[in-house]
Amino acid sequence: MKRQPLTGQLADPDLKLLRVFKTVVECGGFSAAEVELNIGRSAISRQMADLETRLGMRLCQRGRSGFQLTEHGRLVYDATQELLIDLEKFRSNVNQAHSRLVGELVLSLTDNMITDSNSVIVKVLGGFHQREPEVTINLQVAAPNEVERAVIEGRANLGVAPYHHQLPGLNYQDLHQETSKLYCGASHPLFSMPDSQINMKLLTEYDFIVPGYAHVILLKEHFPELKGSATSYQVEGIATLILSGQYIGFLPEHYAAQWASSGQIRPVLPDSLNYQVPFKVITRRDAQPNLLRTAFLDALCSQAEH
Repeated sequence: MKRQPLTGQLADPDLKLLRVFKTVVECGGFSAAEVELNIGRSAISRQMADLETRLGMRLCQRGRSGFQLTEHGRLVYDATQELLIDLEKFRSNVNQAHSRLVGELVLSLTDNMITDSNSVIVKVLGGFHQREPEVTINLQVAAPNEVERAVIEGRANLGVAPYHHQLPGLNYQDLHQETSKLYCGASHPLFSMPDSQINMKLLTEYDFIVPGYAHVILLKEHFPELKGSATSYQVEGIATLILSGQYIGFLPEHYAAQWASSGQIRPVLPDSLNYQVPFKVITRRDAQPNLLRTAFLDALCSQAEH
């Protein structure tokens, strides 16, 4: 491919192609990028070819051996990251010059928060959009550890997740508390047993679900006797195992209510077998000033105080 300097102005179509290229690199190839970009592999391939033509250089090798960046590709990827950071700085500076906010706010949340009446997210999102209609909200749902990773890597402006440790590069601010209780399914031996006959020694005889996310630290602190024989990284996975009637496990009380009210599951010793999970809003400590992030963070914390 003949090399030639990039001449003329960098237009919006060029930025689009560079963002596609950045996503492909970070996903590790065309196939993995299909879901992230929500377009087909042929469209991704066509846009990558357009970018290579525009730049006059080969950016990656793709084929049976897999996806691999060329040396030029690595240079262009690094330059793309710097360019997009500079664009965000420019947008932030423009926001400071105007009373209105524009741009995209990327928010990463833990899953299954929507049924929690203590959570202020829904109310804050509605009020924020009414006040700032020109701001685009990019709402992502992920496991707690992935929420933290997205904020650390700059892929999300803010995150909301259960608090279980404090990473040095992040700031944590209080939002609300979530109550989790121990549950069993309708076909489990404990379901028809009165609480007066249940104790911790008896519970250790049954298969217990260990969550593969932040709560496991709290569980080990409060209930070290319970030994796991199954695990899940999602709250829905734990609920599925409990509903099978073969396991006992902890669920957020607000999330479990839909099955508890219909008699499909029941709490076990709810007065003693429960624990509180603090939820925090997470921001990166060394992040560049960003009016969108600051405005939304203020709205969250203000609502949480009421």
